[in-house]
Amino acid sequence: MKIATWNVNGIRARSGQLLDWLAAEKPDVVCLQEIKASLDQLTFELRDIEGYWSYWHGDKGYSGVALLVAKSLSGALPVCSHPGFDFEQRIACATVPSPAGEVQLASVYVPNGGKDFDAKMRFLQALESYVGDAKREGRLMIVCGDLNVARTERDIHPKERKPNQIGARQEERAMIEGIIATGGLVDVHRALDPDNDNLFTWWAPWRNMKQRNIGWRIDYVLVSEGLASRATTAVVQRDIGTSDHGPVVITFDFSAASR
Repeated sequence: MKIATWNVNGIRARSGQLLDWLAAEKPDVVCLQEIKASLDQLTFELRDIEGYWSYWHGDKGYSGVALLVAKSLSGALPVCSHPGFDFEQRIACATVPSPAGEVQLASVYVPNGGKDFDAKMRFLQALESYVGDAKREGRLMIVCGDLNVARTERDIHPKERKPNQIGARQEERAMIEGIIATGGLVDVHRALDPDNDNLFTWWAPWRNMKQRNIGWRIDYVLVSEGLASRATTAVVQRDIGTSDHGPVVITFDFSAASR
């Protein structure tokens, strides 16, 4: 089973890139962020992607998230919903089947915080409550998306580190750790690649930062501990597309031999 998350930074500008990538990569579940489009702005090809059920939750020119679920995984479009703390179309949730049982899936786009830092902190606090509720109810979870926080200093290239910058403040990092702990979640990519000091998912769109891999790791796949042990590979596809983020792809092995 293959799970992917990608902040596309404008789906209309990168629709062809997304469709080509889906055809080549064939993930089972895709969480998209910053689609910057309402449903009526999407092309027919995006509304009815071959081989996928799609759910788009966005508005014109700003924010927005989406869920794509392979028809081979689910016989129908999963019922999608939004927690009460959703604003600016920043979270879409669904229950999807998996070899391990039903999984509560969330595509999340946390506010940057530059214009309203308090709103960012309220969103993160509400997300912590949301994953905590799921854990108490015994549900498996996968939380994917652009959380707009680098967990540690090593998740920011040394050339990008500055004192007290948004996305790296102590209180933001504490909230991310709280979400992980409260939800019983695992940062799969870091668990599989613990010694990589050059693991980044976002690069400022200037001075060839992406090509030079001078960036931040702010895009995550957080999964319940019961699923994390089945994760086998994790990659950032830095060379895919023209977004300032790269797709993050996690592969799980649910075969009996992996137990």
